[in-house]
Amino acid sequence: AVSGTHGKTTTTAMITQVCIDGNLDPSAIIGGKLPYIGGNGRVGKSETIICEACEYVDTFLQLTPAVSIILNIDADHLDYFKTVDNIIKSFHQFSTQTSRVLIVNGDDANTRKAVQGVTGAKIITFGLKPGNDYSAARISDKEKACEDFTVLKNGKKLLDVSLSIPGRHNIYNALAAAATADYLGIPADCIADSLHRFTGVHRRFEILGKFNGITVADDFAHHPTELTATLTAAMHMGFRQVWALFQPHTFSRTYLLLDDFAKALSIPDHVILSRILAVRETNIYHIYSKDLAEKIPGSVCRDTFEEMADYVMARAQPGDLILTLGGGDIYKCANLIVKRYQEKTEQ
Repeated sequence: AVSGTHGKTTTTAMITQVCIDGNLDPSAIIGGKLPYIGGNGRVGKSETIICEACEYVDTFLQLTPAVSIILNIDADHLDYFKTVDNIIKSFHQFSTQTSRVLIVNGDDANTRKAVQGVTGAKIITFGLKPGNDYSAARISDKEKACEDFTVLKNGKKLLDVSLSIPGRHNIYNALAAAATADYLGIPADCIADSLHRFTGVHRRFEILGKFNGITVADDFAHHPTELTATLTAAMHMGFRQVWALFQPHTFSRTYLLLDDFAKALSIPDHVILSRILAVRETNIYHIYSKDLAEKIPGSVCRDTFEEMADYVMARAQPGDLILTLGGGDIYKCANLIVKRYQEKTEQ
């Protein structure tokens, strides 16, 4: 079971792909579409099942996994949890429900706190810092912000990884996948090859098309930590300018993390904000996108996806990246932009 505030879908998909390549024939339940299997789930013939474990409303406490991965623990879903300490308590309970092995981010203080006192499962750590059971060494940026690095196991080389997906945050995801696959007995060369061939999942920096030198992409990032990781990667990919079209997701998250959102959205060259997507909430916080825009120099707000598309397409130049971001239906704006560019190309 793959848990954590950020990176669950990508890591679940990575582990699924590596396990298929390693002939474990797993079943899988993934929170996004994995092109390798043509969907977000599969039924295998083995007794191994890989699933994404979401913490919202303590859903993951319905699971009793043999192996659990905790990628990180961050302030999110505060409409339910109220405090970070309550989130950590839930992850601690999840850890106690794990019977064999906990594979956890040893660099993350909240994760370390969550597994303190857990005695029913062996704890294996991963991270960039020395001292973790699995760590990354000799990290080097490739073109398009993809990473090359060596995975060390107890300080000794296990394998070399050359990722095909961008962002330093994916080093952590790949380390978690490599540690899990190694525990399951998959050969190191198979792990390395499978991680290299992993090209991501739907709505995770998904390139939708290139039109007259302008790249259009879509990403699920809807929390400041995720936005920071995705936008930092985007800014290191060699584009002339990056246009971020962000749909804030829930009033509570926007209100409670407003300054963090403003900091993250100050990374790209340009920001266009949609209305806040209410999802399950009413606006008891009296928070609006204009409140966020006031904290981001040069940003603008637009009420509809059509207006957002109009604004960015009138200004984007060859060499630019148009990147839609959010956990709601902002992908519809990306699809609209792609459709308009396609129609222009056909004329």
